[in-house]
Amino acid sequence: QVQLVESGGGLVQPGGSLRLSCAASGNIFSINAMAWFRQVPGKQPILIAGITSGGTTNIADSVKGRFTISRDNAKNTVYLQMNSVKPEDAAVYYCNAVITVDGSTRYVEVFWGQGTQVTVSS
Repeated sequence: QVQLVESGGGLVQPGGSLRLSCAASGNIFSINAMAWFRQVPGKQPILIAGITSGGTTNIADSVKGRFTISRDNAKNTVYLQMNSVKPEDAAVYYCNAVITVDGSTRYVEVFWGQGTQVTVSS
């Protein structure tokens, strides 16, 4: 099947940088939009950044100018570059992808990664 595996989370100091990665693997015919969400305890996940297959991006106002989303289509990977990190950026970050699954019958499904924790502390 298809799975998304995230990496790159961890502890970062305020003002520091971190890069998250999310690699898709499995029976992939094509990957359409990819995105990053984040969730803090007790709240719903919120969209932080998205990128289309053609490279068009959208960034949430809360992180605009600090976070950048990019993708490497050859590697089926999406990245989130986090700069000038603030304490309020601490959350579990999830990647999300709309994927056309290959097989005898192709179909489109939304997949989620397992989440990676980002902790902001000095």
